[in-house]
Amino acid sequence: MRFIKRSLSACLCVALCCLPCVSIFAQEAPHLDYDTLWTNDREPFRIAGNLYYVGTFDLACYLSTTPKGHILINTGVPGSDTMIRQHIEALGFKFTDIRILLATHAHIDHVGDMAAIKKTTGARLMIEEEDVPVLADGGLSDFALGGKNSPFLFPPVKVDRVLHDKDIVKLGGMEIEVLHHPGHTKGACSFLFTVKDEKRSYRVLIANMPSIISETKLPSMPTYPGVGKDYGYTLSVMPKLQFDIWLSSHASQFDLDSKRRPGAPYNPEAFFDRAGYDSSIKTLHEKYLKKMQP
Repeated sequence: MRFIKRSLSACLCVALCCLPCVSIFAQEAPHLDYDTLWTNDREPFRIAGNLYYVGTFDLACYLSTTPKGHILINTGVPGSDTMIRQHIEALGFKFTDIRILLATHAHIDHVGDMAAIKKTTGARLMIEEEDVPVLADGGLSDFALGGKNSPFLFPPVKVDRVLHDKDIVKLGGMEIEVLHHPGHTKGACSFLFTVKDEKRSYRVLIANMPSIISETKLPSMPTYPGVGKDYGYTLSVMPKLQFDIWLSSHASQFDLDSKRRPGAPYNPEAFFDRAGYDSSIKTLHEKYLKKMQP
């Protein structure tokens, strides 16, 4: 893999804020540091129907396959394209058949390789409106992690379609609903859709968990005056969502290691975890309320 060393070493502090479970991982696997959590390999596998996990050990990337081409959600840090390509091909699909690129939010650990993958595949990049400027300037204008000396910058990339709350992304029979869940970034989004296998249909939520990075000041900050209000909105609507399977931007956020061991057979029911989702949202809401206090 090729990496921006400056970004990856500095990403340690972001990992502590973005990943609610990262401290647990560190305790259970002391031989791994946060760089390897983000860049080590993880076996690709079929989650449910035409949905596959193709990301790294902790940076979750999802492939939705269709007869008209594929949709890739998230890309990991710069250099992850090699591993993602290997995963997609190992599953029997063509990397160059990716037609649409989506992202849960515009941070280096989820959009760091958008420019490279878009260039290789010619796919159309679709991002929620509020994160479009951040993609265009490679993170420079991010309200918390931006600035010309930021270690969290990534290759800039042009957005082909601007998304908004409740928009539908369609390709080859797939219909993905965009849910604007701002706070973590201004344009952070979750995705809700249905997949189907030989047995049944599954309603899937890829949730952008609204964790609060340390650089964010609540209830307001000059670079994001409405940040407190946006977090409040997101944390009020996420508990109401209905789904069978929930996933997230980080494998640790939905406890992937306990739900699937390497080499395990296809088992969508392993990701039926309403209680885990509700507990995670409740914990984030409690942290939000504490940070909102004067």
